[in-house]
Order: sequence, then C-alpha cells, then structure tokens
Amino acid sequence: MSVHFRDLVASERPLVLPGAHDALSAMLIQQAGFKAYFIGGFPVVGVRHGLPDIGLAALGELSVAVRDILAVSDLPVLVDVDNGYGDVKNVVHAVHTYERMGVQALFFEDQVSPKRCGHIAGKELLPCEEMERRIRAAAEQRRDPRTFIIARTDAREVIGMDEALRRGERYARAGADGIFIEAPESVAELEHVGRALAGVPLMANMLEGGRTPILKPAELEAMGFRIAIYGISLLMRIVRTMQASLADLHSGELKLVGTGVGFEEYKRIVGFPRWAGIETQYSR
Repeated sequence: MSVHFRDLVASERPLVLPGAHDALSAMLIQQAGFKAYFIGGFPVVGVRHGLPDIGLAALGELSVAVRDILAVSDLPVLVDVDNGYGDVKNVVHAVHTYERMGVQALFFEDQVSPKRCGHIAGKELLPCEEMERRIRAAAEQRRDPRTFIIARTDAREVIGMDEALRRGERYARAGADGIFIEAPESVAELEHVGRALAGVPLMANMLEGGRTPILKPAELEAMGFRIAIYGISLLMRIVRTMQASLADLHSGELKLVGTGVGFEEYKRIVGFPRWAGIETQYSR
C-alpha cells in the first residue's frame, strides 16, 4: 500500500504533484515514479466537458471524473474541491464524497459562487468568518482524521497579499492542515509567503501561463513550501501536441507519423498484457 498523503507531506522535500486530467494521465504519472498526484478542476472540466473553469461544473460532474481517475491508480491524490459547491453542509458532503472514494487530501477555497480559476480575474471572496466555519466543519466532520485538508485563499488578487496572509493564519487556526495562498505574482511574494507562514505546511501552484512564476521544486522547498503542484503542465503540452498532429493531418503531409509512442508501447502502458493474460487463462 502507498504511503499516506499526510506522511508524504512530512517526508518529501517537497512533495511534487503532477496534475492528472483523466485516467491515462494518472497511469502515466504513476509509471513515471511519482509518489502522489493532483486532480484539479481546471483541466478536468476542459478535457471532460470542453468547458472553462468558471463554475460551470459542480460536485456531480467532477466527482464522476475523479472516480474514473482513481480507478487506475493507487497513489495518494489531492483533489480540488473548488469552493465546496454551496454552504457549510455542502463542504462536508463534498469531503465525505471524496473520502468514500479513497481520496486522502483535498483543498477548498474562499471564493463565492460562481467560482473561477485562481489565475483568472473577476473573483469574489467569502467573508473570512464564513470560510473559517467551513474549515472547522470539514476538519471536525471528516470521516478519517488523517484526511489532509488544505485551505486556499484567493485574497491576493482580490484584496492584496496582506489580507491573503491574514486569512492564511486564521484558516490554519480554524483547523486547516495546510495553507494555499493562490496566485503570488513574483518570486519575492513567494518568499514572503514562506516567511510569514513558516511552521504551517504550505502549497504552491505552478500553473503555466498563470500569474505565479514557475519555479523548480527545490527552489520552492528552500522558500518553505512543502507541496508543489504542477497541475496543468501535462494538459497544456498534450493540447499543443494534438493541435500539431491535427494540422499535420489536415495538410496531408503526414510528417509526424511515427513520432508518437509505438503501438506496442501504448498497449503496455494501458495494461494490455495483463488483461490478455486473464482472457487466455480463463478461456480454456
């Protein structure tokens, strides 16, 4: 059995979480040797529904996607629970829904509905006191006391860094196991977060094309971050690859034929030998 997410946060320097947007990407993450991974709303709603991350999908749609992804990997996973999809009871319901699936870690944010990606303008925040109530409820009502709950604040872009740090401190006191200050806009701001909230497990979001500089895991660890998510790196690269492949096909040139994984390699990736073996074993 894999090491629990909570233990990985304590032992890794830092815990690096690639983002999985579907079952195949989760399989590849595990095969690449990572110890845990992340499932975020931004890539899932894009891949599964062709939608932007502006509150168009909720727990029903997203939990089905998470279920399908979890089915192919036994690694610990951190799941994005957006803003909990309602009030305090909805937050608790979302926590329980994911815990029953085997999710060991989750985070939810202090945005009002309709929420949106933390690197997109136009967000509105819950009152700090309301978010504290949600954190307390999630912490006290979680089915497994080891479930790792991260509280995210989007206050940096809406109000400013001082308010983001104030909320981070209050959210930790309310019972969050980790704090996620979304969208710092410079290396200096990342360093400031690490200093100001030292002693609390901190998460950094390395979202390519977003507001925050993309740093190496070792650099984030040196600043005080224990968790580093690279949530859309796979998504952005496969989209570019698909665009290039389609352009090549549309042109009729077919210059890219043979540049992808081989047919036999793909069969191995998705477990063909195992399933074929079962088929053969019980067909006699």
